[in-house]
Amino acid sequence: MSTMPARCPVEVTLDIIGGKWKQLILYYLLQGTKRFNELRRMMPNVTQQMLTTQLRELERDGIVHRKVYAEVPPKVEYSLTERGRSLEPILLAMLAWGEEYLSAEPGAQSQAPVVAAQ
Repeated sequence: MSTMPARCPVEVTLDIIGGKWKQLILYYLLQGTKRFNELRRMMPNVTQQMLTTQLRELERDGIVHRKVYAEVPPKVEYSLTERGRSLEPILLAMLAWGEEYLSAEPGAQSQAPVVAAQ
């Protein structure tokens, strides 16, 4: 009888929030409930299919809540679950790290700053 090795907590975290767009989705949802097209406008470089896939994975993992309204046309809103909100310190640490990194880059003073979406 063999026992499965324990999974590394960092690996589990990366399995859940890893992915090219997931951290950005989570960051924007920290600011409040968003509709699909709002998220698309905030992330113009993500394809509709990729955004849908990433949102479904976050929903499956209990990080994002998807609320569908019985309307025509259909209205769908996304928000963070309690577990998703628990990622706030991680996301804010990533924001702070990114700001520090950008300010330390050579030529950073000559570039216009990018402001995170409100």
